[in-house]
Amino acid sequence: RFMDTLPLYFISGHRMTQIFLLIFVITIFYWVYKGYSRNQVVYSKKQFQHFVITKEHLAKSELGLFVALVAKVAKADGRVDELEAELVSNMFNDISTLFPDPEAAKNILKQIFDIEKQVPDNLVLVTQALYNALHNDPHKRQKMMEFLVNLSYIDGVLSTTEEAMLHTIAIHLYLSADMLSAMLQQFGSYHRHSVKENSISQAYTLLGLSSDATNDAVKKAYRSLVREYHPDIIKAQGASDEYLKEATEKVQEINAAYEMIKKSRGI
Repeated sequence: RFMDTLPLYFISGHRMTQIFLLIFVITIFYWVYKGYSRNQVVYSKKQFQHFVITKEHLAKSELGLFVALVAKVAKADGRVDELEAELVSNMFNDISTLFPDPEAAKNILKQIFDIEKQVPDNLVLVTQALYNALHNDPHKRQKMMEFLVNLSYIDGVLSTTEEAMLHTIAIHLYLSADMLSAMLQQFGSYHRHSVKENSISQAYTLLGLSSDATNDAVKKAYRSLVREYHPDIIKAQGASDEYLKEATEKVQEINAAYEMIKKSRGI
């Protein structure tokens, strides 16, 4: 009788082993999924619904610190040109919509930007503060770095000052030299393949204009297109690399077309 029941014990033991293995696998996949979800986290209004909108609070927040770095990179070559200003303006719009009072948030962010662009000496301190705020979120740090690299290339030239500043920021955000190098190559490639080398007629076509459009119409068309296509640092937090590539290439083409038209008109 014992020998008759022995296979049942083996079968039960085998099933128990399968069950434990299944539970183990499910647990592993759960933690992998949770880790992936953390890397795909996006900013949302819910995160900031109780945020106290003061200059002090915003300046110390991760988004305020990011704006401070944007200001320093935008002013790295001595001035904030029109293309950089347009991208920064869109950034203000994107970030301010997260807060309960967008207009108040935008005004304070602009104040932070205006102050920080005049103070290049605290670059390391600001970057370290941003790292401390985001040390558990490498995905956000990477996306913010990509925005800063894109901003540096937006006027068509990466100056030595801008490049040095980007390297300093990457070091103190604990992003590898290889990662930064890949970003510089990526965005540099987008720029080199822009419409800049094409004809003036193609530039007007890209902006959806005819050659007899007024200067005001040219500026309006340009700003509208940049608002539509610019790589949104907020929305891009969980976006694919393909999204970033397409958005960046489009903005580079729009910028190059606009620069070509301005140069041809002397404006």
